[in-house]
Amino acid sequence: MAKVKSKKKKRKQTRELIILIILIFISAGLITAMFTLYAQRKKQADQPPVNVPHRPEEAPAEIAELPPETVPETTEPPVDENLVRAEQFMQNMTLEEKIYQMFIITPEELVDNAVTAVVQTGNMSKQALQEKPVGGIVYFAQNMENAAQTTKMITDAQNYVLGLGHAGLWIAVDEEGGTVARVADTLGTTSYESMSAYGAGNDKDAVFMMGMDIAEDISQFGFNLDFAPVADVAINPENELQDRIFSDNPAVVADMVAAEVQGLQNSGAVSATLKHFPGLGAEDGNTHEDTSAYIERTYEELDSVDFAPFRSGIEAGADFIMVGHQTMSCAEDKLPSDLSKTVITEWLREKLNYQGIVITDAHNMNTIIKNYSSGDAALLAIQAGADIVLMPDNLNDAFQTVYDAVENGNLSEERIDESVRRILTAKAKHNLL
Repeated sequence: MAKVKSKKKKRKQTRELIILIILIFISAGLITAMFTLYAQRKKQADQPPVNVPHRPEEAPAEIAELPPETVPETTEPPVDENLVRAEQFMQNMTLEEKIYQMFIITPEELVDNAVTAVVQTGNMSKQALQEKPVGGIVYFAQNMENAAQTTKMITDAQNYVLGLGHAGLWIAVDEEGGTVARVADTLGTTSYESMSAYGAGNDKDAVFMMGMDIAEDISQFGFNLDFAPVADVAINPENELQDRIFSDNPAVVADMVAAEVQGLQNSGAVSATLKHFPGLGAEDGNTHEDTSAYIERTYEELDSVDFAPFRSGIEAGADFIMVGHQTMSCAEDKLPSDLSKTVITEWLREKLNYQGIVITDAHNMNTIIKNYSSGDAALLAIQAGADIVLMPDNLNDAFQTVYDAVENGNLSEERIDESVRRILTAKAKHNLL
């Protein structure tokens, strides 16, 4: 019996020993595994990190960034404060007031030619400005007797209009320098050589300085709009402009025009005007005296030669472009250019992308008055895309025809607003609102 118990005890001890040995092996394996894992992680930690690119959809939102050059622009475009002021001002204008803004006239026409030469802003002029708040007045040599008189005449007109709550006036003059210099010839400001002499010298710096000096000379009297520079190319030596043109080389004219525009507008006191789009340099007649001026020219010729100075003037920031009365053979409507939608809207606005103010040449010249009434010419010009009609032969007729066209639906008020918005935005820049 004792032997049996002894055997059972030995078997029990043997089993316990075996279990202990197994547990020791298991523990040793676990310890070995732990040391191996620790060694591997330490080795990885000691190595430099490897940048593995993530696919965009796998990247966490906070690190899924676009490359700097493709980051979407989040800033708002700058607000044009002048445009905002123009819009606010226009909201309080009547249709009549808006249409009158689209005319620049002589002081004599303002008073229905009751006097042959206006030299002061007297009661008659003030009454007319109250009834007919035009966009501007253009003065000539006959209106300027001396510096003090000219300054008072202009200042009185400007202050009176602003005091009525109307938009201030464009006070315009032809001051090209050279042979066309109304202020220099009458008031004794600086005189300059002909533009052809400047073109021959091809000195952009000299032309820039001339522009700056002219702006200073005329702005001291109150002028804020200069009908300069001439941007035509001397293609036909018989053209009416002669030495008012810089050169027969379009590249030279382009350089001179850009320099003068920058000089004239440098101070911000005077706006420049490129003239006479689409180009008068190939003409052999005279738009002042002839009943028509027809120029045989292909669009390709215009685009490569005549338009070059206008492009450079537009790039230089010219506030105004004057469209002439010449009829271009390649314009389908065969109308004087300032009455032609082809010229103003298709060529100047769309092809050359000009966004500034388009003004006609003077509508009291023979090429207009011998063929159209003042009203018809003004309406055609505005329908073509012009913003301002210069010097209608009869303001009352011109205004009434345009007004009636809006009233009877032949011209939309939106079309009027389009031009007035441009005019007022430019006037805001000159603190005329």
